[in-house]
Amino acid sequence: MSSEEEDSFVHVVPGGSPERGSPELNVEKIQRGIERWKELLHATEQGCAELEVPPGAAELCKEGEQLHKNLEQQMSLKNNEELSCQMDIALAKEKNNRLRQEKRELQKKLEEMRKRIPGDDPVMVLSALPEKKMVFKGLVTKKEDMNKLKLTPVIHYPLLGGSALITFEKAEVAQRIIEAKEHMVQLNYGEELDELDLCRVRVQAGPVDLLLPSALEVRLRQSSRSILVCDLPSLDIPGEALLDKLELIFSKKKNGGSEVESREFLGDSNQVLLTFVEEGVAGPLIARGCIQVPIGKREYKLKISPCMSGDIADLQLQPSRCPRTVLLSGIPDVLQEETMRDTLEIHFQKASHGGGEVDALAYVPAGRHGVAVFTEDKDKD
Repeated sequence: MSSEEEDSFVHVVPGGSPERGSPELNVEKIQRGIERWKELLHATEQGCAELEVPPGAAELCKEGEQLHKNLEQQMSLKNNEELSCQMDIALAKEKNNRLRQEKRELQKKLEEMRKRIPGDDPVMVLSALPEKKMVFKGLVTKKEDMNKLKLTPVIHYPLLGGSALITFEKAEVAQRIIEAKEHMVQLNYGEELDELDLCRVRVQAGPVDLLLPSALEVRLRQSSRSILVCDLPSLDIPGEALLDKLELIFSKKKNGGSEVESREFLGDSNQVLLTFVEEGVAGPLIARGCIQVPIGKREYKLKISPCMSGDIADLQLQPSRCPRTVLLSGIPDVLQEETMRDTLEIHFQKASHGGGEVDALAYVPAGRHGVAVFTEDKDKD
């Protein structure tokens, strides 16, 4: 036992009698022991205080638990995404295998069709087109023009209220009117009035610019489900009865057909458009070229042609100015429509006003709107 510990105890001598000495000395030892234990207790309390959890530890524990939960959720989502990707890959492989199988089947059908058509002569394909009588007018001066498609544009031009379009017989008259820009039109109703009684309106003249097609590219494609049945006979039977007969013939497998989805006449022509439910039915029928169809007491040979559809792949436009037409604008609504039209035509056909003979005039009063239609000018240069 150390000297400090010895100082903290009161020694009792054997026999039950206390150790001899000064009473003050024993009290002093007891007090020192008490102080020593107080110091030890205070040091212990400080150590315990240092080991206590800091104030923000609870929040940190909660954040740690939340982060742990988030991590578990992300791992779960990742596993789900991996599973979904694996399923998508499996579906894509299945679809790829199916498409390969369809490709092989289509290639097989194509080989069979090629065997049915002797050679690769494109004339054989063109012979299946419907025969149509055509009359060509005009002179061909260049060989390269024979394969060109000629367009006849029909342009719709919006005409606002308070404006008019006037077309002259000669282009130079229209040019003079446009160059003058402004014109004073007398509203005398065709009567001769004094200068003080004259009423005039100011109108503006300008050119008419249009966008015309300069190049057109059309992409054609042949339908794999539709055919054209041509050379239909002229019979005294209703059209629906004839359509029913054709549907019955072409829906039979032995005739190379299948279930018919729709049937219709093409306008007033003697052609019927048949569309099948299944893909690839049209090809063998077109290769066949014709079919014998019993109608009434006779059989008729009907031609089977491909159904072509197309869309515009490229359209190029270029600005063009009408040489003989002038746009008049700023016309006030002060006269009746017919009266204003006559007044404008009388004014602009007078040579004293720079005008000339008028071919046509279209006038739209204020508050209304119209549409002018421009077509190819075949008679004028």
